[in-house]
Amino acid sequence: MGRISQLSLAFGLTFSLAVPVLADDIIIGGALSLTGVQAPLDEAGLKGAEVAVKYLNEQGGVLGKQLKLINIDGKSDPVVVGNNAINAINQGAKLIIAPCDFDFGGPASREAQNADLVGISTCASDPLYSSWSLGDKQFTLAMWNTTMGATAAEFAYKERNWKTAYVVTDQFIAYTKSLSKYFTQHFKDIGGEVLLEDSYTQGAQDFSAQLARLQALPNKPDVIFISSYMPDLGTIIRAIREVGITTPIIGGDSYDDPSLFDALGERFGNDVYFVGHTWMGPEAHPDMPKFIDLYKAQFGSEPDTSFVATGWDTVMMMAKAIEVAGSTDGAAVAKALEETEFDLLTGKLSYSNAELGHQPNKSAAIIAVNAGKPSFLGWRRVESQPNP
Repeated sequence: MGRISQLSLAFGLTFSLAVPVLADDIIIGGALSLTGVQAPLDEAGLKGAEVAVKYLNEQGGVLGKQLKLINIDGKSDPVVVGNNAINAINQGAKLIIAPCDFDFGGPASREAQNADLVGISTCASDPLYSSWSLGDKQFTLAMWNTTMGATAAEFAYKERNWKTAYVVTDQFIAYTKSLSKYFTQHFKDIGGEVLLEDSYTQGAQDFSAQLARLQALPNKPDVIFISSYMPDLGTIIRAIREVGITTPIIGGDSYDDPSLFDALGERFGNDVYFVGHTWMGPEAHPDMPKFIDLYKAQFGSEPDTSFVATGWDTVMMMAKAIEVAGSTDGAAVAKALEETEFDLLTGKLSYSNAELGHQPNKSAAIIAVNAGKPSFLGWRRVESQPNP
C-alpha cells in the first residue's frame, strides 16, 4: 500500500501561482470551471481535490514528494479549458484534472494526451469520455451513462414496478442526450414501454408545450424520466408538480444539486429519485465521516453535494496510481490505473483497458428526494447495460 493508507484510498488548496513550487514537487494541473454553467459541478470537485492534496501532503506526500495543485478557471468555455490545460502543463503539471463533462472537459484531456500525460475527469459520464475518443491515457472517475441510465431503468422497472415512462431530454449537451438514450434503450430492453419521448433546451424556461403533450397522453405514465440540469431542471419539475401531476420522477447525477432541493422545497420536492455518485454519510462508505471532518475543517461547513467526493477520489486515485507506477510517467500511470481496483468514496472502481475504452466498472448510488430533502436508498450494480 506504500505511503497511502487504506483510509487514504477511500478518502488541498487551490494552488496560488504566487506560491513557490519546489523542483521535486508533483504538480497536478486543472482547468476546472469556477464561473459559468459548469461551475456548480467543477467548484465542488475542486474543493474535494484541495482537501485530498492537503491530506496527502500532511501524510508525507506521494513517493516522498509534496503535491501542488494548479487550477486555472476554465470559465465553462471549451477553448479556455484547453488553453488552461496547456498553461498548467507548461508550468510542470504531470497529471491533469479535467472538468466534469465531455463537452467542457474533453479539451483538457486532449491536451494531456498530446503531452503524454494522464488526464482524469472528475465526473464526466458520457461514454465519449473514453480512450477511444480522447486517447490511451485518458479516464473519467464517473460511471458512464450506460451505467447511470441502466441503473435508473432497473430501479424503475424491477424495483418499483413502473412499467411505462414519459422521457424528457435536454438537447443542450452530450451528457443529457446520451443519458436519456441509454435509459430509454435499457428500459425497453427489460420490458418497459416509453409512451412519449419529448425534448427541451436549457435556457428556454418554458415547459408548457411539453406539459400539454404529457397531459394529452391517453395513458398516464408510471414514471417520468427527465434528463436535464439546473437551473431549468427545477423549472421543469415545478411545472409538472404545479398542475397536480404526482407521478414519480427520476434522473441522473445532475439532480445532486442543493439548488434543486431548494427550488422544489417541501411542496414540490416529493417522489423524486436520481442515480448519483455517492451519499455524504457513513452509510455510503466507512471513511466518509473522516472526509467530511477534513472538509469541514478546511472550508468551515459540511459538503452539500457528492461532487466534492469526486474531486477527492480523483486525486486519491492519481496518488495511488503514481505509487503503483513508481513515477509520474504517463504510460506507467495509465497502466496502473488499468490494473488496479480502487476503493473510493464514490464506490469501487476498475477500468477496462484502452482497447475497450477505459470503461469504468462502478457501482451507483440511488437517492430519493421527499419534502425537498434527499435520502440514501443504497448502492446498486446493474444486471446488464447497453453497449456504448
